[in-house]
Amino acid sequence: MMGQKIIIYGTKTCPFCIQAREAYGDRAVFIDVDEDPESLNKMLSLSDGKRQVPVIVDNGKVTVGFAGDVSLRGGIPLFGGT
Repeated sequence: MMGQKIIIYGTKTCPFCIQAREAYGDRAVFIDVDEDPESLNKMLSLSDGKRQVPVIVDNGKVTVGFAGDVSLRGGIPLFGGT
């Protein structure tokens, strides 16, 4: 049985989101929070209200930001909203 998919909440224009999508490849599902206000609310609940993308959910572990394999710094502020 295949493992649970990794979920990446982010935006199409965020460079860190693009890097995360490339790094996880087919193992991840991308959700664009710009196009789906309900997903934005879900992302904010997972990230303790941090308006920063990407938010990566991997087997229940929530990570805010992406900066490659070694470090989990990064992420960009998500201003405004929908």
